[in-house]
Amino acid sequence: MKKLLIASNNAHKFEELSAILSHLDLKLFKPRDLGVDLEVAETGNSYYENALIKAQAFHEASGLPVLADDSGLEVMALDGLPGIHSHRFVPFGNATDRDRCFYLLGRLAGKPEPWLAAFHSTALLYINANEIYSSEGICPGKIITDYRGENGFGFDPVFYIPEQKQTMAELSSELKNQISHRARAIQGFNALRNWAKP
Repeated sequence: MKKLLIASNNAHKFEELSAILSHLDLKLFKPRDLGVDLEVAETGNSYYENALIKAQAFHEASGLPVLADDSGLEVMALDGLPGIHSHRFVPFGNATDRDRCFYLLGRLAGKPEPWLAAFHSTALLYINANEIYSSEGICPGKIITDYRGENGFGFDPVFYIPEQKQTMAELSSELKNQISHRARAIQGFNALRNWAKP
């Protein structure tokens, strides 16, 4: 069984990725499992660059192959914002997920609906400096003014998926882990699947 470090200190993201990757023969680690305490500045200009920055840093700190991902919400009415700046979109420190949702709704106020949007994710497998692979996933939807659901994080409670008639935060974990942007990036990640084979 191969060892793989998830390059994130976000417990929600680790749980989500653990579920999505459960069909693969992998032993997953959180940074703190290995005594790794890193806060990596995401200074890239794309999801791929940010994922690579995180993957390199966590690989150097742990010596293990790393799975990193960077994701964001792109809203058409805001010309693709917040995008790669999704986590840092709110212009004040210590913002909660709820703060982010309501700040986004404030930025959209007065703009014509529907507020079409999509979650994007780039997953990156960093085995070593010579073996780096990536995969992308997209989940389309729209932003709504209702704050709905408890089973999610980030912008999930205001991101509505018309086919499911629910926000991302209202989906069951099982369904979310099949149709989310992160799930779709992993589902299409042939290089990861092939590497994970015993």
